[in-house]
Amino acid sequence: FLHPNERAGGLGLLLARSRYMFVAMHRARFADRLLAELRGIIDERGGSPFWDGVAGRFFGMSFQDADYFNAINGNQFIADLMPKHPVYIAMLDDDARSVIGVPHPTGRAAMRMLENEGFRHDGYVDIFDGGPTMVAHTDDVTSVKGSVRAYVTALSASEGERAILATGQLGTFRACFGARVLDADGGIAIDSASADLLDVSEGDTVWSVAR
Repeated sequence: FLHPNERAGGLGLLLARSRYMFVAMHRARFADRLLAELRGIIDERGGSPFWDGVAGRFFGMSFQDADYFNAINGNQFIADLMPKHPVYIAMLDDDARSVIGVPHPTGRAAMRMLENEGFRHDGYVDIFDGGPTMVAHTDDVTSVKGSVRAYVTALSASEGERAILATGQLGTFRACFGARVLDADGGIAIDSASADLLDVSEGDTVWSVAR
């Protein structure tokens, strides 16, 4: 989560794409498909038209109560209480049907960012608010496919290509915006400011992807 006051200057982009770099750097830990859930439509009362038209009829609680219960106890209760047979869209009211697969207005930029990475809405929606679930093959995600591993050869590439740089493993993972110059021998020159942020020096391994 990135606070709205901190989303300027490309920090949202850095947070999103650095996650895909983390996937590339730890590829064996991830499945062959990635999912990203987007928040659905919430009305002015804080309720969900989709919840009211579908799940709310089976759970006997408001959207706010269900959302709180899910946050505290997990989502196993969904599998326990939802019917096993199909729910036909034609039987839903207009309010519920109209928001199926529609992202909340605040999530439209995130949806475009996901689409630029190769994610697509494949028909899955969230059971709570009907928001779209975006799907992509892991190795086809732009920032996964484009991530390059290289050894630092110099710390003076201030005029290089704009890139996202990353290093570390699991808990020591770090990423930042910076500049890079790749060479044909598997080396990378980066700017000194990025080297300080990443705490790397010549000979260390750095991953990068074009910004």
